Amino acid sequence: MNTELRGKIALVAGGTRGASRAIAIELGRAGATVYVTGRTTRTERSEVNRPETIEDTAELVSAAGGQGVAIRVDHLDPEQVAALARRVEQERGGLDILVDGLWGGDGYLEWGKPIWEHPLEAGLRQIRLGIDAHLITSHHLLPLLIRRPGGLVMELTDGTAEYNANFRKGTSVPFYVAKAAAHHLALGQAEDLRPYGCTAVALTPGWLRSEAMLDHFGVTEDNWRDALAREPHFAISESPAFVGRAVAALAADPDAGRYTGQTLSSGQLAKVYGFTDVDGSRPDGWRYLVEVTDPGKPADTTGYR
Repeated sequence: MNTELRGKIALVAGGTRGASRAIAIELGRAGATVYVTGRTTRTERSEVNRPETIEDTAELVSAAGGQGVAIRVDHLDPEQVAALARRVEQERGGLDILVDGLWGGDGYLEWGKPIWEHPLEAGLRQIRLGIDAHLITSHHLLPLLIRRPGGLVMELTDGTAEYNANFRKGTSVPFYVAKAAAHHLALGQAEDLRPYGCTAVALTPGWLRSEAMLDHFGVTEDNWRDALAREPHFAISESPAFVGRAVAALAADPDAGRYTGQTLSSGQLAKVYGFTDVDGSRPDGWRYLVEVTDPGKPADTTGYR
């Protein structure tokens, strides 16, 4: 059993499904205690309206060898996040790892519409989910992280800094701003955390075979290659476990601080730490999109959570 993170306290915000769920599981597999927060429970659903729940994630964390704790939190509500911070402080005294995987905004994206045609309320909701919730979470939880030198915060996003240096044609301005903001969040947090010996990075999976993405193509993780007939580029996709392994590897690295302020990808970290996806491969979806396909061509990689 991997015990590299035994005794570490982690919190995965938005850990209901997709990349965030897999990250929580892999942190648990390495021995961590993982608080899993989100809005969908076995009795309530968020507007994402999918069946995955935070209780399911917490049970998977425990089954993997860690200790999973599910807490329903709407991270757009400062009072709820403040209460979460108080509970973690009372129970654990601080945090070692904070993974901010909050999103849930794909349902508000109307592809390819200019800003004046994209529904305003939908666009503002994406900004709230992708930026406001992350700022609220940082405000209340980073004070727990700075108590422990070596603390690590990761802002999950969609796309590397290189890929997002150009507008994501075919998406929308609100989606693009919400996702690109993670690069700047990591830069700012890195400076704020530097005096405390803590690290901040942004992290993106590649083209993720999330629950929603598999449903989109009408396949499962067992037969996902059947989708290649419809979308050949899907061959570069990765399972959620791949980015989960990336986070666990980075969290266990005593020299993780060398990356502070940077935007990292699962494919990039696989080369550094030597882990593979569940099938033994090392996909690098964003390098593929930049180098092999036309960077200006929209890639339907959203829905990765």
